[in-house]
Amino acid sequence: MQESRVRIVVIGGTGFIGSVIVQQLHERGHELLRFHRRRSSSALREIIAERDRLADYRTEFRNFKPDTVLDTILSSARQADTLMRTFRGIAERVIALSSMDVYRACGVIHRTEPGPPDPIPLTENSPLRTKPAYPPERIRTLKNLFSWVDDEYDKVGVEQVVISDSGFPGTVLRLPMVYGPHDPLHRFFPILKRISDGRSAIILDERVARWRGSRGYVENVAAAIVAAIESNKAKGRIYNVAEPVTFSEEEWTKKICEAVHWSGRIVKLPSNRMPPHL
Repeated sequence: MQESRVRIVVIGGTGFIGSVIVQQLHERGHELLRFHRRRSSSALREIIAERDRLADYRTEFRNFKPDTVLDTILSSARQADTLMRTFRGIAERVIALSSMDVYRACGVIHRTEPGPPDPIPLTENSPLRTKPAYPPERIRTLKNLFSWVDDEYDKVGVEQVVISDSGFPGTVLRLPMVYGPHDPLHRFFPILKRISDGRSAIILDERVARWRGSRGYVENVAAAIVAAIESNKAKGRIYNVAEPVTFSEEEWTKKICEAVHWSGRIVKLPSNRMPPHL
């Protein structure tokens, strides 16, 4: 673990996850330069610009003399290539946030990859997708939810660019479904809304109830990213970041219900018996 203060360029760092990372880095005494497009009242040093102008600020980045670059919003291989060319010779290392959707298992779920699911638990060495993660209509939905997503979204390509440059070492962190305060996807809403409505039962599709997906609380995920920034041992490495136990959707629903002291029933139905609105 590095004991000294680190100089870090953070690309993004104003959203749901990024803002928590920045807060933790600041509290730990690191010196930050944040590159993003949202004007803020933050006292942190900032460059306000669109992502496609990143290379235009190479002189400003060089003057800052960063040790590390953290990119929280990489969407495509093209963006990753610009990132690496911009900071090569300026920073010592780069850290990129990726996603669990790089795995072939994700493609199987979305029916873009053939064959059965891969053995679980998935590890950093599990097979990756060979085809795009999502169809075009899904990419359009993601762009409406996350302003940093571009038409070429594919974290597999991002990882290949970041991790392949031996002269400019990279670290890749594959994030799970992240939940917590200010979650833009409101992951708890479908359950809490039914409880708030006074329902006596929550209905789950049997197939959905069995599904398991990795999750992480936003402050814990941010702490893992900070740990990677502070550790030189993370150079050239890929890490899965998630809670150690992966609950099924049914188990997750039960935990939320218990947390708010709801005593109703959770009912599982076959897909052909599910109410149309669900």
